[in-house]
Amino acid sequence: MPASHPFRFPSRIHRNLRTALLLFVALCGLISILTASAQSSASSDSDATPGSGRILLVLPFDNLTDPATQLNSATNGPANEQVNLDWLREAAPEILNSRFGSAGFLPLTREDRLYALDHLGLPETFQPSRATALRIAQTLDANYIVIGNYTATGATLTLKARIVDVANLRLSEEITENGEISQLIPLLNSLAWRLTRKLDPSFSVAEETFRAAGSGLRLDAFEQYIRGITEHDTDERLRHLKKATDISPDFTAAWLATAKLQFASQQFELAAVSFSKVGKPATGDPEDLEAGFYRGLSLMFSGNYARAEDAFAAVARVLPLPEVVNNEAVAGSRRGHDAIALFRQASAADPTDEDYHFNLAVSLHRHGDNAEALTELAQALKLRPSDSEAKAAQNKPQPATASAEPGNSLNSTDPIERIKRTYNGAAFRQAALMLSQVESARLAALPGSERAARLSKSAHEKLDRGLLLEAESGYQAALAADAHSAEAHAGLAQVRERAGDNDAARKEAQAALERQPNLDAYLVLARLDLAANHLPQAREDDDQAIKLDPTSRTAKDLRKTIDSRMESPAAKPESASKP
Repeated sequence: MPASHPFRFPSRIHRNLRTALLLFVALCGLISILTASAQSSASSDSDATPGSGRILLVLPFDNLTDPATQLNSATNGPANEQVNLDWLREAAPEILNSRFGSAGFLPLTREDRLYALDHLGLPETFQPSRATALRIAQTLDANYIVIGNYTATGATLTLKARIVDVANLRLSEEITENGEISQLIPLLNSLAWRLTRKLDPSFSVAEETFRAAGSGLRLDAFEQYIRGITEHDTDERLRHLKKATDISPDFTAAWLATAKLQFASQQFELAAVSFSKVGKPATGDPEDLEAGFYRGLSLMFSGNYARAEDAFAAVARVLPLPEVVNNEAVAGSRRGHDAIALFRQASAADPTDEDYHFNLAVSLHRHGDNAEALTELAQALKLRPSDSEAKAAQNKPQPATASAEPGNSLNSTDPIERIKRTYNGAAFRQAALMLSQVESARLAALPGSERAARLSKSAHEKLDRGLLLEAESGYQAALAADAHSAEAHAGLAQVRERAGDNDAARKEAQAALERQPNLDAYLVLARLDLAANHLPQAREDDDQAIKLDPTSRTAKDLRKTIDSRMESPAAKPESASKP
């Protein structure tokens, strides 16, 4: 990968921890209090470094299929048509990384891996031996490597994977999944669940939930996405990615890849629109934060400073890393606002970055504080003595109207503040993980019932976004805090329902109602009874839901569906036979 690539990541992830740690100095002193709370509840042998022991590198899977027998992938084309299944090599890491991230691990991205290959002088298509894989993992500070292969026989796919423990040079036994190629995503989901359980035996999310993750994504859209991120020609990449988003308009990964290409091609207005399709930074999802950052840059380079300032501010509210705060300040400054406070915040968060001192100097001078401006310029030049722009600003004579001596002040021809153009993905992920740990420590200090309520609320927000794995983890944590939480049982019932495990969904809904009348639990039972054609019982469940919340649109809409079904001629005999 060229050194100028706008999405290049640093080679050593833990080196970014400095930036992530500096972030928390700005979090109102919370970190010292919450760290003490977390330490009191943590095990004595736990590692204090965020992400330690949980950094994963998933390598592309080897295609062991005999080229003469590669048949239709079942995503497109008629049966018996020979196709190239090499795209599955990159499909496996994409799905596994997504699931590992949802399970609380820190998977390294494809861009991390490509950078490591470039750093080692290896081509992008290089298929590493185990020895080289270890070198790549060590370059990226990975704790584990996942290696695997696949074989297609007709329309049947066999996936095999192993885990390499980097520190102990230990190779796990092989884990195998078999099934139809058309079920590629559920197969990879099951493989991810089994690998996760191998890495963390205490992991409690059900396999059915893993298999249901990404159920709304069509396989043909996913194939187009993989082909889009692996093509070398930009036009071809955009063509495949457009197909992916046309097929699945809510496919955020494809939108992010599209936006990055548009950004790299300086199509900033188009990029801003594409980045907006990814998600809102308020979710805290690293992908959404990345999109928010580059959307801000796209708007900035398009001259839309007001919207750029809002975009950076939205990211900074969740994760105020110095590059985000700096760019928010630059956008505000371009609008004529006083951004000194924000520039100070960026400089304090990372005092070793020369640009932040330079920007603060420019902004201070613009608002009449020449003395401090010169101090900041001196600090900038101390960090980067070769900065000709800072030297010129420091040495340029001041206007005759000024009171300071010539050569000791900036003047009205100052350069504008500098924009931070590079998104440090590894630092963002480290900082996001730290933020999550701080929140966990804060919650750990609450009484069990209150902790369960807050965890359930957060899990419900994830459920609304379709994040089944994260939602189940949240509800499980809520039940660990308070086993009597009706809200957590009702939430798990909804997760089980969406995962297609109706028996488990009914059990959780009933457990919720044993503890307390609950709208969501009654709605789950009503939908399950409706699906089973138990219409009178479905109507009774929905009646209870409406009694609890007469304004519930979901309950009212379900009532209409039940009544319509009961009034149909086919349902009347069954309905009449029920008490």
